Amino acid sequence: MAKKGTKKLSLHPPYNFNETWEELLDNKDFVKVFLSDVLEDYIKKQRWYGGKASTLKYIELAEYFRIQQNEEVYYGLILEVNFDEAFYQHYFLPIAFVSDENFAQENRILPISIQNQNGFIIDAIHLEAFRKVVFERILNALPKDKTKVRYHRSELFKGCQYESSRFMGLEQSNTSIVYNEKYVLKFFRRIYADRNPDYEMSRFLSEKKEFKNTPAYLGSVQIKDSDDLNITIALMQEMVENEGDAWEYMLKELHKVFSNLEYKNVNINKLPRTEDYGRLNITDVPPVIIDWVGLNLFLKVQTLAKRTAEMHIALGSEFEDNSFTPQRFNGDYTVWLKNRMLYQFQNRLNTIENNLSKLDGLALDLAHEFLERKNEIRKRFVNFDWTKLKSERIRVHGDYHLGQILVKNDDFYILDFEGEPESTIRDRKVKQPPLKDVAGLFRSFHYAIYATIFNNIDLYKQEQSQLFEAGEILYQYFKGVFLGTYIIEIQNANINIGYHQERIFLLKYSLLEKAVYELGYELNSRPRWAVIPLKGISNIINN
Repeated sequence: MAKKGTKKLSLHPPYNFNETWEELLDNKDFVKVFLSDVLEDYIKKQRWYGGKASTLKYIELAEYFRIQQNEEVYYGLILEVNFDEAFYQHYFLPIAFVSDENFAQENRILPISIQNQNGFIIDAIHLEAFRKVVFERILNALPKDKTKVRYHRSELFKGCQYESSRFMGLEQSNTSIVYNEKYVLKFFRRIYADRNPDYEMSRFLSEKKEFKNTPAYLGSVQIKDSDDLNITIALMQEMVENEGDAWEYMLKELHKVFSNLEYKNVNINKLPRTEDYGRLNITDVPPVIIDWVGLNLFLKVQTLAKRTAEMHIALGSEFEDNSFTPQRFNGDYTVWLKNRMLYQFQNRLNTIENNLSKLDGLALDLAHEFLERKNEIRKRFVNFDWTKLKSERIRVHGDYHLGQILVKNDDFYILDFEGEPESTIRDRKVKQPPLKDVAGLFRSFHYAIYATIFNNIDLYKQEQSQLFEAGEILYQYFKGVFLGTYIIEIQNANINIGYHQERIFLLKYSLLEKAVYELGYELNSRPRWAVIPLKGISNIINN
């Protein structure tokens, strides 16, 4: 992305400019004031700003473009935020000029006078007129748009008109707008010099593979930047009516499960265990486990396994589009994987050493085990021999967990294909073993079990150590029932995920990778929860 630089300027408020609104961004004085004197303070306060842990150095205007319909003009800004730590991030900010004194009082960026008309520059997404323009530009998109701002419409998005729009709710990294209570437009705030994986995956699954358990792709907004790169700034999808996400659903159900330990007088020490990474049908689950947990929850795990398999079948059955065709493991992938894992592992190792004082009890014991066995863990990451792997890699979800799944009428819908937040845009598009997604979901099961214990510890009569033991037993059965359904579905569709020992190797490798990734977040954000990824790591290195 080309950059338009900025330095501090001596202009002071109130800011007065003689240009029209349509000419304002060509005024270098305005751009400098806006970026350096105003925007730095504004952007730090936004929920979608991902640089709060770093020190902002300065902001540059990398790109700007018009978002307009007839005489109605707004601007889209691509901001390059540079940090003292020698890296940068790009953000999308649409802006509008409003003159109504009573409008958007909490969302103003800059008070300004344009040709003696007083008003404010605001984030345009807070303006209904702007939201209507974007909706109508997508709805009326040309089949082959070759302009700088490129609107695209799916064949499914037709026969409607703008009725209403509202914010979906609080979000961390993006801003979603609900239109007509039927459609959702996601504005990507953190953007990349490439098509967003969420756009690519949503369109591929919906249009090309007709995968029904993800919101249907309806349209998008891309820009062609000065370097001739495609940048996704918005994604339109159908709105799936739902009862909430699978994380909240699982927490509610697991609370019932742990309450049953007392109500049903369950002897935790006598609960039967099952083979780790085995494959179970529900009929293989012992009656005492069914009586404790309930049949319904295992049926839900089976359904989730089926939908996950169907997603991977859709992603793994493409033979025309090279960005989605399956690939074998090879030396290039192995070098990429090892370099990535060793860097991440060393980062987490340093984080643990610097945060030991925040840990106690089981978490501290597990942290010491992690440090004492660091060479063994590092060796597990290095010992990835692609020549022994017969399975194939495909495009995967990449950040698959219960929070990315909606619950609707005893079924599940999969969302948010942006990928792992810490990864680069290119890394998110690297083809991976589909079992990486399975491992992500397993780690989410593990988290849900421990979160239930932590959130309700005063309501349960058992000691925490007993609850942990019961949780680990339940976790084994969840994994077994999931794999029992998932592997059958995958193999029936001739998707190659490897032979039995290969599957176990890939699952363990991916589980260890995910737990080490989680460890950094927990140690920095909520050390009490670090016991969850530490326990996950311990389970793998001890089995």
